[in-house]
Amino acid sequence: QVQLVEFGGGLVQPGGSLRLSCAASGTIFSINAMGWYRQAPGKQRELVTHITRGGSTNYADSVKGRFTISRDNAKNTVYLQMNSLKPEDTAVYYCNALSWDSSTAYWGQGTQVTVSS
Repeated sequence: QVQLVEFGGGLVQPGGSLRLSCAASGTIFSINAMGWYRQAPGKQRELVTHITRGGSTNYADSVKGRFTISRDNAKNTVYLQMNSLKPEDTAVYYCNALSWDSSTAYWGQGTQVTVSS
């Protein structure tokens, strides 16, 4: 089993920045990709970005150029730097980890990000 604990989030004005972090524990060796999803009120959960253990990344078009994911394998932690935040970025952000064969997904408890003036 893998446990994911998220840190960060909160209220920020449009154009501002926030940094989220997600620490993994448990059977870390079973994990390849880690990333972030988000879910806004009344909408489906969507992929924001993910990064493999080898460092390959993927971003949703809506966050390209504004968000950056990074990973510290030694600390079993993944980070999401969010810049130039927009009101439409408001959502609950969930950390996600995926097993090597993609058969098992683990989720954090979620952290609220609110972008508002």
